[in-house]
Amino acid sequence: MIRLPAHAVQRLRPFYEGRRCLITGGAGFIGGHLADALLGLGASVAVIDDLSNAAPDHLAELVELEPERVRVVYASILDPDGLADAIDGADRVFHLAAVGSVQRSIEDPERAWLVNATGTLRVLQAARAAGSGRVVLAASSSAYGDTTQLPTPETVRPSPRSPYAASKVAAEQLLGAWSRTYGLSTVALRFFNIFGPRQQADSAYAAVVAAFAQRLLAGQRPLIYGDGSQSRDFTHVSNAVLAALLAGACSVPLAGEICNVAVGERTSVNELARLMARALHADGLEPIHEQRRPGDVQHSHADLTRTRELLGYQPCTTVAEGLEDTLRWYKQTLPAS
Repeated sequence: MIRLPAHAVQRLRPFYEGRRCLITGGAGFIGGHLADALLGLGASVAVIDDLSNAAPDHLAELVELEPERVRVVYASILDPDGLADAIDGADRVFHLAAVGSVQRSIEDPERAWLVNATGTLRVLQAARAAGSGRVVLAASSSAYGDTTQLPTPETVRPSPRSPYAASKVAAEQLLGAWSRTYGLSTVALRFFNIFGPRQQADSAYAAVVAAFAQRLLAGQRPLIYGDGSQSRDFTHVSNAVLAALLAGACSVPLAGEICNVAVGERTSVNELARLMARALHADGLEPIHEQRRPGDVQHSHADLTRTRELLGYQPCTTVAEGLEDTLRWYKQTLPAS
């Protein structure tokens, strides 16, 4: 389980203690960590997830440990009855359910749009009907495309390079429209390359940290698409959870604001491979480079000014600390060579 700073816990507990929250996609990587944190702050948590990209193991453990405070609805956010059941009584809605891969969206763009855009519309409608106090959306830094303005503020015009990015930008726009039209409180968090313990590694769509860990621990060379000079604002999952909790608890009226969530520094993919190989005592495993994939951006680097000012966000885990924490977990769970 991730640990939040003591000062953040002290600040957030009075707000969340006894509050009912819904996490869409709560069986997933970020959703599971957010559920842990909410329970630790004294909230009751409902989860809706169709398990299309997650396993039920962690949720089952939470239900067993906290049967009075955890409720799980195994359904899609596209299922009106399941969504209405899950959201009943929820004051805060953390909307994380999505087709969350650029490559998967390129292979099946209609599915990505249906879940990420239409699914968000249905969550907003359900939140409005249920009288929920706020919807917090997991948006994506992919909205910026190949912008040359680095670090990138939220004022940069979106330029999506993939169906996934386009669907997430559409979801952001829906939040703003529902706030302006119906008065629903909403906020979108543009997550930058989230990584951490429990992130799926055994998939063709695995994120880069998980994919590198699996190959290095198996004695295989990490695979890089492109020359490796591309850089990312790699962000440990604890930072994403902290930002989501701050967004849910923010006392300022919110009407579709967009906030970057990251660490605020760039690491090249080549450097990431070197750092991970060194940490796993696999320095001899030099990366294999393959052709750059469509939809991938060259650089991402967040300007965090708005998120600090609006939400009081300050990254709680550095890239180095996050990698140490994450690799410790992978060494315990992934088979080594």
